[in-house]
Amino acid sequence: MIKEFKEFAMRGNVIDLAIGVILGAAFGKIVTSLVNDIIMPLIGLLLGGIDFSNLSFKVLKYGMFIQTIVDFLIVAFSIFLFIKLFNKLYTRKKKVEEASPSLTKEEELLTEIRDLLKANQRETM
Repeated sequence: MIKEFKEFAMRGNVIDLAIGVILGAAFGKIVTSLVNDIIMPLIGLLLGGIDFSNLSFKVLKYGMFIQTIVDFLIVAFSIFLFIKLFNKLYTRKKKVEEASPSLTKEEELLTEIRDLLKANQRETM
């Protein structure tokens, strides 16, 4: 069961989905900040300085918006580094699996014969 879960979790589409959820949440913060800190204060200014959140005049919070974008970039870069490391380890594992040569039937038979001869040689000594 653990092996099956490991195979499931390491499939590309599961990892892609996880990345999408994380980046989507971080991007959602950008959109929320754009609306709350940039667009709504401008609309409030156009409507006579009304801030809809607490009905008072409020200045644009463009610093909050920039901070949200920086947060998003940090999250995206962290995920990028993690996936890059994950892919590097995964491809290294694949290369090791591919590098181990599979024996032909003749080679298997010769190996069995060699092992039998070695076993017989030990018994006679």
